[in-house]
Amino acid sequence: MAAEQIVSADFEVFGRVQGVFFRKYTVQTGKQLGLRGWCSNTKHGTVLGHMEGSEEAVNQMKHWLTTVGSPSSKIEKAEFRNEKTLTKFTIEYSDFKVHR
Repeated sequence: MAAEQIVSADFEVFGRVQGVFFRKYTVQTGKQLGLRGWCSNTKHGTVLGHMEGSEEAVNQMKHWLTTVGSPSSKIEKAEFRNEKTLTKFTIEYSDFKVHR
């Protein structure tokens, strides 16, 4: 049986996403979906990140980042870049974290 494909994507979320526990909920959601990745605040007021996992989990996370977010956030838009299929995970840790 072939191993499940791993896909990766970088993301940036725009809107009111700082000071509203957006990173905390992003990490929590990423872990629930079994993704590996990270997120961090930018000095431009956005949240930037990277995720790797099954195509289904990445798609669910993209939906969450675009439409759900943390309870107090107001998402204007989410952009996804560098989407690709991987043969193995490229990040060194085993779950989702906040980069500071």
